[in-house]
Amino acid sequence: MHTTVSLHLRHSRAARVTIALLSCAVLAACGGQHAEGAGNSAPTTSFTEQGVTVTLSVSDWHASKGTLTAVFTPERKGFHLYSTDLPAGGVEGVGRPTAVSVSGSVEADGKLTASAEVRSITVPGVETPLPVYPDGPVTTTLPVRADGNGDATVLIGYASCSTQDGCTIPVSDHPVHLHVTGDRATFNPR
Repeated sequence: MHTTVSLHLRHSRAARVTIALLSCAVLAACGGQHAEGAGNSAPTTSFTEQGVTVTLSVSDWHASKGTLTAVFTPERKGFHLYSTDLPAGGVEGVGRPTAVSVSGSVEADGKLTASAEVRSITVPGVETPLPVYPDGPVTTTLPVRADGNGDATVLIGYASCSTQDGCTIPVSDHPVHLHVTGDRATFNPR
């Protein structure tokens, strides 16, 4: 995308400020995407499935170690995600855990943690309370390390529900591809 800005006051401070602001506006209009490796931004990718947008990033990548962050954002107000500690099959078949796992040339170097506090809700027909996060976005982090250079797969799972509108279909093992070397990690579209 090419943008031409014509200003009569090219050398004035006001003109330089205006050009800087217009550059920021153009970047925002183009989705705010950064080229891989530009500045200090971490590599990111995202997808939307079953009413939740998941944004993944890898940060602090040094000596084949880093942090994989996944932000789960329900698209509709009033929807929550289940705890990472929920059993894989839910409680009495209800719910699915918020899950991030890795395979291939990357492995977990610790436990998946979430930034939100867990609360319990009761669901009609289920005796055991269900552990969920408050409505809205949830950020999870997973320390990871590479076993060498190569390809890895991040598997994402979750289910979003609303106490008023019910639940979306659970997402299980949605793959996101990652390529790692000792000094960088990048997401690969496949």
